[in-house]
Amino acid sequence: MLTEHIRDAAMTAVIFGFFTTVWFGWAQETRTRKVLLGGVAAGVLVLLGGLAIAIPHWSDSTAFADADTSRTYGIIVGIEFTVAGLGAGLLGALKRVEWIPVWVAFVVGVHLFSIASTLDYPLIHVIGVLVTAVSLLAVPVARARELPVSLVTGVGAGTSLLAGALTSLILALTAY
Repeated sequence: MLTEHIRDAAMTAVIFGFFTTVWFGWAQETRTRKVLLGGVAAGVLVLLGGLAIAIPHWSDSTAFADADTSRTYGIIVGIEFTVAGLGAGLLGALKRVEWIPVWVAFVVGVHLFSIASTLDYPLIHVIGVLVTAVSLLAVPVARARELPVSLVTGVGAGTSLLAGALTSLILALTAY
């Protein structure tokens, strides 16, 4: 398994499943809602599958058993939210709101590298690469195809996180 702990793989499916719904939801400010709702539904299903595995394994070992890991994780997530929020605020003040999802995706992608190292879960590095790549390609792809940037960013980040959620769910299921 790519992580030592069933609970961690299951909870990664839960967290990535949740954020899959967020990114596909963000993209829904545009057209093609039926397809995007499918992404939201897939995220919810994976999230529920992850919970179904995590709950009976809650007392099992986890990377968070170490207080340093928990503290480091909290610091990383706190920095992520702060940097994403400050950048979004600045982009809003500069009247560049269409770039906010790109900025948030970039921050999310970059923060996943630290999370992957902290949790010793290499799959998260792959998802970090994918989400960061989405953030770097979203504007040129959106311009070339005359699509809203939020649609390209939301679908790209949502699909990347869904891939990580599904992989984590499969890893948790096969660890039995």
